[in-house]
Amino acid sequence: MEWTGACYADTPTTEVRVWIDASPDTVWAVVSDIELMPGMSEELRSVEWLDGAAGPAVGARFVGRSEHEALGAWETTSHVIECEAGSVLAWAVEDPARPSAVWRFRLRPRDGGTELSQWMQLGPGRSGLSGAIDRMPEKEQKIVFVRMREFERAMTHTLAQIKQRAEA
Repeated sequence: MEWTGACYADTPTTEVRVWIDASPDTVWAVVSDIELMPGMSEELRSVEWLDGAAGPAVGARFVGRSEHEALGAWETTSHVIECEAGSVLAWAVEDPARPSAVWRFRLRPRDGGTELSQWMQLGPGRSGLSGAIDRMPEKEQKIVFVRMREFERAMTHTLAQIKQRAEA
C-alpha cells in the first residue's frame, strides 16, 4: 500500500485479489460461511448470526468479536447489504446508513477458476480508530495509513486461507 495522505473523512479503501482454482460455487461456500472466518483472520475471534439467521441474506445481521494488540478487544454488529450467491457478499459495520466500515467479497469466474477480491472501506461512521484520531489529530493521516496497511495485510492472509480451503 502506498502513502495516500488520506484522512478518516476521506473514507479510504483497500482491495486485495486472488485467483482460486475452484468454481465460484465452491469459493462461495467458504466465503458465505462467516463462522469459518475467525479461523482465517488475524483479528476476528468469533462470529454468530443474530435474529435466527442461519446464513447470509440482505438484512441479516451478525455479531463479530475482534481483538488487536494495540486496540484491545471489541464487538460489532454487521448488517448484510449485498448478497448474491456465487457473486457478492457485503456488510456494513454498525449503522448501515453511516457504517464504521464496509466489507465486500466479490467472486468472478476467470480462467477456469474464480477471481476473489476482498474490498473494505473505512468510515464514514466512527470506529475504534476514531478515539486515537481524537487524541492525536496531528497524526490522523499516519494513523489511517497504518491501519489501512494492516487491513491490506490481513486481507491478503484471509484470501490465502480461503484459497487453501476452496482448493482442498
